[in-house]
Amino acid sequence: MKILVRNLDRTTTEAELTNLFSAYGVVQSCNLVMDQKTGQSKGFAFVEMPKPGDAKAAIKNLNNQGVGETKIRVKKADDKKADAENASDAPSSGKD
Repeated sequence: MKILVRNLDRTTTEAELTNLFSAYGVVQSCNLVMDQKTGQSKGFAFVEMPKPGDAKAAIKNLNNQGVGETKIRVKKADDKKADAENASDAPSSGKD
């Protein structure tokens, strides 16, 4: 299950997120979205967990939890929204 994590402190790392979610089960992947121009975090990430039960437990327990200087927002990622946000970060091929 793909999980959207928003409102991340700009200093939060992929390793920290992976560690945080690993408390609830196996983390298949963690993708912290970065600004290509500045190289800094955009403040959100996608975490994938293969077992839906583990993912739901992580969402329930981590939503509104303080991480760094902020309280993160955690929910199931909408596949269309996730694909659009990832596509907007990709360089344009010029074939549009």
